[in-house]
Amino acid sequence: MNFRPRAKDEPEINLIPFIDVLLVILIFLMLTTTYSKFTELKLTLPVADAEQQRDHPKEVIVAVAADGRYAVNKGGVEGKSVDAVAQALRGASAGKDSVVIISADAMAPHQSVVTVMEAARRVGLTQITFATQSTAGARASNR
Repeated sequence: MNFRPRAKDEPEINLIPFIDVLLVILIFLMLTTTYSKFTELKLTLPVADAEQQRDHPKEVIVAVAADGRYAVNKGGVEGKSVDAVAQALRGASAGKDSVVIISADAMAPHQSVVTVMEAARRVGLTQITFATQSTAGARASNR
């Protein structure tokens, strides 16, 4: 009889097959992923097909013309600086919970819209939205 204790084999976890499977999955995902080229995007803004939600009693409508002029609640703003727009917004807002609606021409400079957003920030108006027209309205106005 053999009374010596048997040497127990230590269980070991073999990670090599696990790593092989992960590498195959990684290669598969890399090969099947499509990358979009941002230089090929052609944007036509502002057009949206959403229900118009009007009737806000505390809304301030800021219109931005194609040449960069501003109008706050249908009243013209003298000058194109941030301070001039901020002063007009301060006079037209009904408190900090007023909603600023930027209605910019599609050909308006981007800087003009950013100027309105900066003026709203200076006044303390944080709720900003953009007015758009529906696709049907855009087709009708282009005729």
